[in-house]
This record gives sequence, structure tokens and C-alpha cells, in this order.
Amino acid sequence: MINRELIRLKLVQVLYSYHQRGLHNPDVAEKELLLSLDKAYDLYNYMLLLLVETSRMSVRMYEMRKSRSKRLADGEQWSRKFIENRFILQLESNRQLRDYCDEHAISWADNEDFVRTLYNKIEESEYYKNYMASAESNYEEDRELWRLIYRNLVVNNDELNELLEDQNIYWNDDKHIVDTFVLKTINRFKADSSAAQQLMPEYKSDSDRDFALKLLRRTLIGQEYYNELIAANAHGWEFHRIAVMDRIILQLGLAEITTFPGIPVSVSINEYVEIAKAYSTPKSGKYINATLDAIAKQLTEEGKLVKEEQTPSPE
Repeated sequence: MINRELIRLKLVQVLYSYHQRGLHNPDVAEKELLLSLDKAYDLYNYMLLLLVETSRMSVRMYEMRKSRSKRLADGEQWSRKFIENRFILQLESNRQLRDYCDEHAISWADNEDFVRTLYNKIEESEYYKNYMASAESNYEEDRELWRLIYRNLVVNNDELNELLEDQNIYWNDDKHIVDTFVLKTINRFKADSSAAQQLMPEYKSDSDRDFALKLLRRTLIGQEYYNELIAANAHGWEFHRIAVMDRIILQLGLAEITTFPGIPVSVSINEYVEIAKAYSTPKSGKYINATLDAIAKQLTEEGKLVKEEQTPSPE
């Protein structure tokens, strides 16, 4: 699940904190990086569990309504369709999700009010009403309902964002990336998926974890060298006047460009430009782009930067 986009973002955050705290021990930064990446995977499981807990809330609401009357009114018969949704029953029985949440003590027990509010919003939605009114009953419709619920009520939910920020300092910045993987996970489920259905692994491969650690170490070790390159290409700016966040983004960008010959320069530059746009000043994106591009060209001309030839992707 953890991809290089998330890794780069985490590296920027960890290095900013590292320098602001005046630390000088790379082991501390490495520990912080791995912890923050682990927490992103916690959030992935936490968001999947939110869907399960919302379904369980529907069961409680159904039982409460049923207890108020010996016989359900005709207009309430819809309740059974939602609580028997085949996709959510699969997710609830998923062993990987259940085992991970048990092992890491992940639970929505302290946020039942939010779960209830979310369920009420689901009931009010048009796609929910259409689902309940539909005479169709098939797995694709069941799964699609939960995809719509997540995309419309979880992805951009200010109340949820505040709740996550209060619970964990890492989660608010992680959520927009985690959301994409939750939606991908929903799409992976099929009608015949069993309790053994695989969720996203924490890392797609060991190479991504190695990428994170190697890039962190290389940035810290080569900091003085990168700062010299940045100062020489500051275009009239004194080095100390460059925003701290911009310096960190430039250091990371240069470490990646010079350390990983298999990653095209344009890819590295584009990634750090996007981070600068989101986390630094309004003008930082253009500045990062121009500076990294100038230094990459300088190093190439000096024979200090050689990239592997990229094999064209098959069409």
C-alpha cells in the first residue's frame, strides 16, 4: 500500500521535524520515518474498519426500530437489504483485517457518535435510497453502494479529518493517499471472495522500504554537498533566506536524483514540485522546479550524473 509518493511526503515531514528539533542522530530520523509509515498502514485498516462499524451500526439501528414495534412498518422493510449487503459481510469476515485490528488495538469504540452520524448521512443519500428502492439484488450493486459511500461521505469529510488529526499527528496528511487504496481495495473484492481475501500489503515490495531508508540516509549524509549546490544556484538569493521547507525539499530532490539512476530526473523533479506546492509557499513550486532542473543539468554536464536508459513502456 505504501507507495513512493507517500514515502517522499513522509521524508519531507520527518526531515523538517528533525531539523526543527536540532537533532543530529540519523537513527532517530530513521525510527521516526518507519513509525510514520507504519501509522499510514494503521489508517488504511482503520478506514476499512469504519465501513464495518458503520454496517454494525445499521444492525443496531434496525434492532432498535424493531423493538419499538412488534411488527415493522412497511416502509422499514428496507433495513434487511442494507444489513445483509454481501460486500460488507465479506469485509467484516476478512481475517487479515480482523487480525490486524486486534493485534494493533484498532477500534472505533471511542467514536461511536461519529459512526452513528455517518450512518445517518448514508440513509439520507440519494444513492442509498436508490439502492433500497431497487428491485435488483446482486453483488455488484452491493459493492458499488459501499464504493459510493466511501467516495462521497468519507473521502471529503471535515468532521472525520478533525477526528483523525486529534487521534494521530500523521493521519491527516496521509488520508488523501490512503483513500485511494481503500477504494482500490473495495474494487478488488469479487462475489466469490472468501475470508482469506488479501488486502493491500503494507509495502508493495521490499524495494520501497529500502528506497525510503536509503533516501533518508543519503539526504542526511550529503546535506552539506547539496547545500553547496543549492547556494550556487540560488539566483541572487542568500542561502539562509531560502525557506527551511524549500531547503529540505531541494535536499531530498537532489539526493534522489543523484542516488537512484533508475528514476528519471523529470519524475523526481515533478514529485518534489508537487510537494512544494502543497506544503511550502505559493512560489515554491516554480522555484523548486527551476533549481533542481538547473543543478541536474550542471551535474550532467560535469559527468557527475548519469541516468539509466529508460525502456519505452509497451502501448
